[in-house]
Amino acid sequence: MDKVIREPATAVADIPDGASLAVGGFGLSGIPETLIRALHAQGAAGLQVVSNNCGIDDRGLGILLAAGRVSRVTGSYVGENKEFARQYLSGELEVELVPQGTLAERLRAGGCGIPAFYTPAGVGTQVADGGLPWRYAADGTVAVASPAKETRAYDGRPHVLEHGITTDFALVRAWRGDRHGNLVFRRASANFNPLAAMAGRITVAEVEELVDPGALDPDQVHLPGVFVQRVVPLTPAQAADKQIEKRTVRA
Repeated sequence: MDKVIREPATAVADIPDGASLAVGGFGLSGIPETLIRALHAQGAAGLQVVSNNCGIDDRGLGILLAAGRVSRVTGSYVGENKEFARQYLSGELEVELVPQGTLAERLRAGGCGIPAFYTPAGVGTQVADGGLPWRYAADGTVAVASPAKETRAYDGRPHVLEHGITTDFALVRAWRGDRHGNLVFRRASANFNPLAAMAGRITVAEVEELVDPGALDPDQVHLPGVFVQRVVPLTPAQAADKQIEKRTVRA
């Protein structure tokens, strides 16, 4: 039951080339920065990433992107990463853009064993009708486009069929966690980390504070340990290493 692995490098050592990864975080809030850096050092390439966004050019998943280690991204927001845009528009990277709420539900559904579901989000757009550029050719034409999706009416309102997502691995970050893998997330980091953790067949969680079993109030646990296979405790320096995308202050 003790799922603790002290070294981040050990926790990600078996992630192979071409693996699919669900990665938690919302912007730069709650990204598993230490595990991402360990994976970068490990050298796995051709990774297929599912994440709300891909960090910025020098943080988070942007580190793997800059190294050319990512072949495909399923996400909902890409606006803070210039290298991401460059790779996508030049045909180096395949990108599936998904409405943010749909992406969240696809991850949750995959984690719950639900193969597919219907949602009104995206009806009447290319999300449902197909034609979104997944990959560009070098000359700027569309090499791979999204397919049309099945639609069905419920209560007279059209809905589009979306499929649940499961991945080979998941990398997440939690505020507190115990040795059994029960996790508590804090503020905005709770947006996508629990969902990404549910979707991974092998989930690796870095935790800012590791506690013994029984120290967490069961009513406060956001993700039960059944979804987590490895727990990596962070050093105080790693736990404090946090950045925001844009700092704004009032006059």
